[in-house]
Amino acid sequence: MKLLKELCSIAATSGNELAIKQFIIKYVEENILNFKVTPSIISKNIQDCIILKFGNPKTAIFAHLDSVGFTVRYDKELVKIGGPKSYDGIKLIGKDSKGKIETEIYNYEDENGHHHIEYLLDREIDRATELTFKPDWRENKNFIQCCYMDNRLGVWNALEVAKTLENGVICFSTYEEVGGGSVGFLAKYIYENFKINQALISDVTWITNGVQHGNGVVISRRDSGLPRRSYVDKIIYLAKKSKIPFQIEVESSGGSDGNQLQKSPYPFDWCFIGAAEDFVHSPDEKVHKSDIDSMVNLYKYLMVHL
Repeated sequence: MKLLKELCSIAATSGNELAIKQFIIKYVEENILNFKVTPSIISKNIQDCIILKFGNPKTAIFAHLDSVGFTVRYDKELVKIGGPKSYDGIKLIGKDSKGKIETEIYNYEDENGHHHIEYLLDREIDRATELTFKPDWRENKNFIQCCYMDNRLGVWNALEVAKTLENGVICFSTYEEVGGGSVGFLAKYIYENFKINQALISDVTWITNGVQHGNGVVISRRDSGLPRRSYVDKIIYLAKKSKIPFQIEVESSGGSDGNQLQKSPYPFDWCFIGAAEDFVHSPDEKVHKSDIDSMVNLYKYLMVHL
């Protein structure tokens, strides 16, 4: 879990994913001799995204690099990036022209009844500085807990699969937490260059009344997006055949890179497959270790058999 812990500590909010892009490229280059197949690394002219191409690919894994966070506005006000939790006392970190920052969130309502989120610090922070949750890694026999499991766990899963992947593509995307923006051109690239039109979405979902810790990786039948049923049927058939624990999710809200694939002008099939977490978009995102194992193992199996 050392790599996952490192990934969770990297500040990379939507629109500012360069640091994690550089980290992943360096990681792949330093470990490439340990991969079963040497991938081509494609990173030019695709903003802060990365494409890893292995062998003769038929299926793509999409994992988004970005996280939620906050942007400093005026008069100590904070503007949300995506949908982070923002209750009083949450510790935030960052860096501006004056140096490193450690602060915490304070909420108040003005005389007109408008709600505001501010930071508590004895100095002004430069406008447009990005602040992220302060990492606090916790691990025991069954669980790991830290900020940004969404989606550093999905990224870690893709990098684990990469070690043994013979044929496939891994697309590390950006902007997912604010509605997407890079998946369209990534889809265009891999469809036109590699003739790929099916994908797995390596991301994290929620614990709900129908999805529980320790029952296996989650295969999503639907959220706010509706993947093509025959494709998800095929994945569920293969999942049953693999004997790897999994559970089925049906939700009316939420979304992922899959929604952006569905809106692209290319005929992509997609399915969201990921571990479920408690305390979504907070400093305390919590995932069961056995669900992480199921996630990695099912991705490895599907990338061979799809």
